[in-house]
Amino acid sequence: MEITKKDIEHIAELAKLELTDKEKEIYGAQLKDILIWMEELNKADISKAEPASYALSGKNVLRKDEVEKFQDAAALLSNVPEREFDFIKVKKVIE
Repeated sequence: MEITKKDIEHIAELAKLELTDKEKEIYGAQLKDILIWMEELNKADISKAEPASYALSGKNVLRKDEVEKFQDAAALLSNVPEREFDFIKVKKVIE
């Protein structure tokens, strides 16, 4: 697959990157190498491979999501820079 300068510019625009001409050359070559390796991986016979992830196997290996009361809230709150009653006070981030 041929990667053109226009392709690199389009990808950079999507990623909101401003690239120099030198960077476009470097990243274009790297992207081309990545795509060559992907083509090699596509040639691999994976018909006998077992799934390597629980998401592929359909099994949930995560613990059950249960609500629990935090045991030592006082110790946690003793480490915060500012608090108000039993809440952590933070700076206003939206004006």
